[in-house]
Order: sequence, then C-alpha cells, then structure tokens
Amino acid sequence: MLTAFGRAFKTPDLRSKLLFTLGIIVLFRLGSHVPTPGIDYAKVQQCLAGANNTNGFLGLVNLFSGGALLQLSIFALGIMPYITASIIIQLLTVVIPRFETLKKEGQAGQTKMTQYTRYLTIGLAILQSSTLITFAQNPVQLFGNPQCTNILVDNSMVTILLMVLTMTAGTGLIMWLGELITDRGIGNGMSLLIFTSIAARFPSSLWQIQTQSGWSIFLGVILMGFFIIALVVFVEQSQRRIPVQYAKRMVGRKVYGGTSTYIPLKVNMAGVIPVIFASSLLALPGLVAQFNMRSDGTAPSWVNWIQVNLVKGDHPIYMVAYTALIIFFTFFYVSITFNPTEVADDMKKYGGFIPGIRAGRPTAEYLSYVLNRITVPGAIYLAVISLIPLIALVLVNANQNFPFGGTSILIVVGVGLETVKQIEAQLQQRHYEGFLR
Repeated sequence: MLTAFGRAFKTPDLRSKLLFTLGIIVLFRLGSHVPTPGIDYAKVQQCLAGANNTNGFLGLVNLFSGGALLQLSIFALGIMPYITASIIIQLLTVVIPRFETLKKEGQAGQTKMTQYTRYLTIGLAILQSSTLITFAQNPVQLFGNPQCTNILVDNSMVTILLMVLTMTAGTGLIMWLGELITDRGIGNGMSLLIFTSIAARFPSSLWQIQTQSGWSIFLGVILMGFFIIALVVFVEQSQRRIPVQYAKRMVGRKVYGGTSTYIPLKVNMAGVIPVIFASSLLALPGLVAQFNMRSDGTAPSWVNWIQVNLVKGDHPIYMVAYTALIIFFTFFYVSITFNPTEVADDMKKYGGFIPGIRAGRPTAEYLSYVLNRITVPGAIYLAVISLIPLIALVLVNANQNFPFGGTSILIVVGVGLETVKQIEAQLQQRHYEGFLR
C-alpha cells in the first residue's frame, strides 16, 4: 500500500490532484479557527473549557464543523447547511413532479438540481447563523456552562448583521471549496470536508480520554476502535447481488444485449442519513423545553420530564427512542431512494430479467422482498453503531470524546473507502498495482 501511495505521487497529474486536495483541506481547517467579527475569542475559549452541551443537534453540527461551531468561527456552520439542503431536495424529488422530471433529464437536470441546492444552502445558512447568534446572546444555553458570561462584543444590530453575513459567506466558501475538490481534486469534495472535520477531532478526543480515565481505558478504547472500524468496513462493503440477464435484440444490423450483470443492494443503503434524522428529531423536545422555562428558574412537570429522559444520552428512554427512530428512518429513506417498480420497468424496457422471475410486477415484488430483508440487519447495524457513544458515556463518561462510534465512524470509514477506490481506479488506468493489491 505504501509503495502504491508513492507511485501515486510519482504520477504528475495524480500528484497535482492530491496536492490540490490537501491544500484545500488545510485552508478549510485554518478557516475553522478564525473567529467571527463581534466575538470575544478569549471568553469563548473560557466557555469551551467547561462546555457540557454535546448531545443532540448542536453536538451533531459541532461534529460536522470540526469544533468550529462552538468556537463561533467564520466556518461555524460547517457543511451542515449543504447537507440539510441536499437531503431536502432529495426528499422533494419524491413529491414535486418538476424535481422528478429534472432528475430524469441526465446531466442538464442534475446541474439544475445542484443550483437549487446551492440557493437553499444559502437560505439555510442565513437561518442557522441567526439561530446560532441568538444562542450566543445567552451562552449558558449554547455551551451548557453556568460560568459562561457574555461572549459578544456588543449587541448592536450592525454587529449581529455582520456576524450573520460572515457565517453565511463562510458556508458559501466551504461549498465552493468542496466543489473545487470534486472538479479538480480526488474524491467527493463535500464528503472529504466532512471527513476532515471529524478526523481532526480524533487526536484531542483520544488524549482527553487518556487524561480522564488513564492508560488502561485509553488502550481499551483503541482496541475497541480497531474492532469497530473492521466491523463498519465489513458491513459497508457487504451487498446482495441480484443477477440480471439481458436478452439479445436486433437494432438495425447490430445485435445488442445477451450480457449478464447484477443489481448491487447494499446492506446499509441509507448510509448515515437515518442517524442524522434521528439525532435532529430527538433534539427538538429539549429545544422546546428550553424555551418554556419560567423566569424564576422553575419549569412545568412536562419540561422536567423531557430534561430528565430525552436530553441526556445515557438515559434508557433516550436510547430506546433513538434506536426506534433510526430503524424507522432507515426504512423510510431506503423506500424513497430505491424504487423497485421503477427499476423493474427500466429492466423490462431494455429486455432485462432476473432468472426465474417474470418481468414487470413480479420483478418489482421480488426486489421489494429482498430489499426489506436486507434493510432489517442494516437498520440494526446503524442503531448499534450509533449507540456506542451513548454506552461509552455510561461506562467511561466519554460521550463527547469517544470518536469510534455513531455518525463519526460511519462517515470517516465510508468516505475513506470511497476515496481509496477512486485513487485505486486512477492507478489501475496507468497499469499500477493500486492500493488494494
């Protein structure tokens, strides 16, 4: 593998792509540490020292931003507005005929959909930056640190508008950097930026576990991490291959078809989306509860129940609800991203059939049956991986510092595998051995 890596850098065009990608990643990480105008950076660091607000949606956004959210940097929102916009556009494709038509138009339609995603990303960035600044005006809610005082230089309208404009521009710049990597670098730009944000927190998280729990727990976490990574790689590469045979057909004087292929159905077809949906939905009750506190510090009984059972990740009710939501959203997302009827119709149109299954409706029913059977273990796998940080919170009190589990490990392993495959493909085109041999 190291030899192949050296050969990759010896290839001029591949080396330039790798160096360009690394340069963009360095620029992205530098921007994550540049404070937003109007923020008292010293007070923010004091608040971060005692921060205790890493559960729920804020913790998820902070993870995707590489810690830039709680530092209130110019890249505080990270890539989260783009992720949210992409998910919304993908969901709207199912319900809006115009989007469904664009999806079927090939490259021209995809370009239009990408433009809609960009517009929605900027709109969401304005909304999310405004919400973040509202929280920053009451930093105790943002950091969960009772000792945290005012972190804004002033509360004037000009300062707030400047902060909103800066954070929104930061999101637009991140989106542009990601597209540059996709066009001129290696791999998917947006995915690599998320990978960079998450991987950047690994060293500090691991060292903090060692500081809090000692070397024995630290070594145990490292060994567990290797096991979890191996499990994730195995499941992410697992797929059910449904054989497809295409009949021969005459077009003019040429014969087409007569080939055999397969439909690859991955065990985890939903990726990390169900975990994001579940985390975001579970964060809503806690957010509603925060805005229903009385002025004297007391709260209604239902608010107390939410804060006890649905805010802390180590509570059994939270874990059960989290697991149920992940399983539900896994089936939901797979059902809207893979349409067995559409696949069966396309196969029938081009003369394809599954051996032993009649074309048309029987094929769609068979695909739906297989899809449901492999989605069950996929949903359970996602739930188990996502519960690992919550269990770590109970065992070693390391929820915010436990990197080997949940959304982080799924994204890191998935993006890493995909990027290595792309480098491998380019090496094979030049008759090199590649990374996987």
